[in-house]
Amino acid sequence: MTVASAGAPFARRALVLDDPRPDEVLVRVEAVGMCHADLAVRAGEFPFPLPGVAGHEGAGIVEQVGSGVTTVHLGDRVILTFDSCGRCRACGSGVPSQCEEFLPRNFTNGARPDGSPSLRDGGEVVHGNFFGQSSFATYALTSERNTIPVPAIASGVPSSVLAPLGCGIQTGAGAVLNVLRPEAASTVAVFGAGVVGLSAVMAAALLPIEQLVVVDVLDSRLELARELGATSVVNSRTADPVEAIRDLTGGGAGHVVESSGVPAVLVQAITSLRGGGSAAVVGVPPFGTTAPVDVADVVNNSKRIFGVVEGRSNPPTFLPDLAALLATGRLPVEKLVTTFALGEVELAADMMRNGTATKPVLLPGEDA
Repeated sequence: MTVASAGAPFARRALVLDDPRPDEVLVRVEAVGMCHADLAVRAGEFPFPLPGVAGHEGAGIVEQVGSGVTTVHLGDRVILTFDSCGRCRACGSGVPSQCEEFLPRNFTNGARPDGSPSLRDGGEVVHGNFFGQSSFATYALTSERNTIPVPAIASGVPSSVLAPLGCGIQTGAGAVLNVLRPEAASTVAVFGAGVVGLSAVMAAALLPIEQLVVVDVLDSRLELARELGATSVVNSRTADPVEAIRDLTGGGAGHVVESSGVPAVLVQAITSLRGGGSAAVVGVPPFGTTAPVDVADVVNNSKRIFGVVEGRSNPPTFLPDLAALLATGRLPVEKLVTTFALGEVELAADMMRNGTATKPVLLPGEDA
């Protein structure tokens, strides 16, 4: 599925994909999640060049491996995630989500790290390598580093449920488990009950916290949040979420996850923290967006604000852990998933926008 230009629809197009280089892997895509970033690419809000192929939550089967690849093998089931260089300080420290080459490898190049294209339509170059995969397709060319084998414990889990682990699930769950790490008997508030926020809810529900409050504008999402472990919910269309959280917690939340990407909601999330509290900011609005944060409130109340990319995940260890939680029923990702044939991509996008599908997952092997 290609996007010709900003604002254009997704369109089916037959392209030529390069064979794998020594450090690359060819994956037959069985399922691919749709994420806010994919719609932002289509809208021209993210710095990915067009025409191009989006898609960055793929899962499938390895069909070819480059001569230097050792961690995945022909026939392996794999989950695809973000790309990283493996050489910089952050990658060497086990934090590839802070890779010094994160933006070019996942957004701005639209090509391999060396600038060479991997997708063509006759003589025309089509931009690919979105998050090192461009998996809105029947096949994806990936790097060894962003191709993660499915652990044996999850061998029976459908690819449609595994695929969202690669971005949305690990982002929300990692914000809680890897960054905030709430102490026992603490309070967590989650702003935004999309797939990232609900993943944070599922992760927080695994911990011995005292309260788990979820804020959103859709009652259906708030009902789902309760099902996933929220102890209280707030519809911010009818109640002030800051006042509600202060009332529920006796002064403010110890930890918040802001997943909506709306600047005004970010301000509410930070304001709702108690003194010494921590905010994990994972929602991403269009590049260049600012928010009017009360600096005196942050300083005088010793509040901590963390920008979090991909849940501060180290995918080779974190994704198998999430897959194991999923396989044992402790991370019910299947409750978020609605599947579509690849040709139904526009329907999936519409249902994602209007809130009737929390996590659309496209199935390239099915016809619309």
